[in-house]
Amino acid sequence: MIGRLHGVIVEKQPPHLLLEVGGVGYELEAPMTTFYDLPETGSTVTLFTHLVVREDAHLLFAFGSERERRLFRTLLKVNGVGARLALAILSGMDAEDFARVVHDNDASALTRLPGVGKKTAERLIMEMRDRLKDWQPATASAGSPAGGTSDDTSNDAISALIALGYKPQEASKYVYAVAEPGMSSEALIKAALKASVK
Repeated sequence: MIGRLHGVIVEKQPPHLLLEVGGVGYELEAPMTTFYDLPETGSTVTLFTHLVVREDAHLLFAFGSERERRLFRTLLKVNGVGARLALAILSGMDAEDFARVVHDNDASALTRLPGVGKKTAERLIMEMRDRLKDWQPATASAGSPAGGTSDDTSNDAISALIALGYKPQEASKYVYAVAEPGMSSEALIKAALKASVK
């Protein structure tokens, strides 16, 4: 099992990234909550990982903290929640927000996430309540740095939302609703995800 990687970020295309470790390039998928805190391409980073082995693929998921990975693994234990849905949930809200939603029995907040219907939201709340009863709030993470913007920025953001399970027209609507001059693709994705769960 690959539990942690320390290497150089070669490429970032949310939710995918390429991390070079000792001359080997690892293709990873990460929730947007992890992407927001990643340094620039070419920087060194340490990421916690979870390997999913399927008949047709080996998928390696990356997380900025052990806490985030622990929540991902806990979500996988819920009936009907696979790796893609768990990634979409963690992209739509951070671990503390998710724990708060579960403790508050706020199914409507969960149904605003892509792929989460009413029954899935109720199941998540019911099955996760006991598993998160000892969850303590962590310090808030910093926002992403602003950067240059271009037409590609909006396209990157739309592609990331589609990869997370949003329909193309929904992704476009949320991205263009929050787009401002000078936003980086990470900031645009973060704003669009927040807009989608309001």
